[in-house]
Amino acid sequence: MTSTSTTEPASSSVDDLAPIFKASGDPLRLEILRVLRRDTFGVLELSQLFDMRQSGMSHHLKVMHKAGLLEPQREGNAIFYRRPLNLNTDKLTDLAIRQIFETVDRAPLPVQLEANIESIREQRAEQSRAFFARHAEQFREQQELIAAFDLYAEPTADLIRKRHAREHWQSVLEIGPGEGGFLPVLAELFEQVVAVDNSQDMLAKASATCQATGLNNVGLIEGVTDTVLANGQTFDLIVANMVLHHVPSPADIFLDAAALMNSGGCFIVSDLCSHDQDWAKDNCGDLWLGFEPEELTAWAADAGLEAGEQLFIGLRNGFQVQVREFWKQQ
Repeated sequence: MTSTSTTEPASSSVDDLAPIFKASGDPLRLEILRVLRRDTFGVLELSQLFDMRQSGMSHHLKVMHKAGLLEPQREGNAIFYRRPLNLNTDKLTDLAIRQIFETVDRAPLPVQLEANIESIREQRAEQSRAFFARHAEQFREQQELIAAFDLYAEPTADLIRKRHAREHWQSVLEIGPGEGGFLPVLAELFEQVVAVDNSQDMLAKASATCQATGLNNVGLIEGVTDTVLANGQTFDLIVANMVLHHVPSPADIFLDAAALMNSGGCFIVSDLCSHDQDWAKDNCGDLWLGFEPEELTAWAADAGLEAGEQLFIGLRNGFQVQVREFWKQQ
């Protein structure tokens, strides 16, 4: 007697699916899922996006969270919401949620909703610019409350040197150079170095660093990654040292990096792991309290980048820094 068997998902109970489809069976909730494709928003921001009262938005978020469609992310005293990071099993529930996400992502966002999202990002960006304008003279001191420059700069530089020896890169873009402390490392290795920053005050300090150290192969651009994209430039390597936690939409940096990279290029990131030290927002101008490694990996995958080597550095003050590389395939 011959028996046959089929491979079934780890969970085969359709009862588990009912809350998911019930929670997603509302046009507004589907739009919420859509705007959370890459971004993380708080309740107040989502209320602003959809022009509704906070109590109503909180109800929708509670239902979606209970069904597993969203997960909360604490940023100090505030709660933000994002899509779940770990949906990699073959359980029916994970399969259903992934299918909902893939389907809803095919629908373009309404023009007004896109404008509302851009408005919130600009509010975040202005908050960051204002901080650095106020504290430009104390930049290094403020940053080293969290991590001394050398603690993350040296491991990042070592990784770049190792990759450069193998890849023979020629051009590099640094996003958010700050005072320009990392530019001498890049200028020594690369023929062409470009650095972009949206803070005039920090660019002035980076320019002074270039003059003081005789760097004549560095170009400084005031703006954001969109500014560099508009110039039509591409690079072999893109570097973001302790920058992501200052930008309005970290996930978009991965998309822009992928667009700015040559085939076979690499995006190297050093940034904080997720933490709960809320004072960093007021004292260091942080918009985000670090990131889960899975977040960076997911954003990279969404941008078509493949995760490579990773290094984690524990600091005495309770912070942890992650150094990551993400590759654009040939």
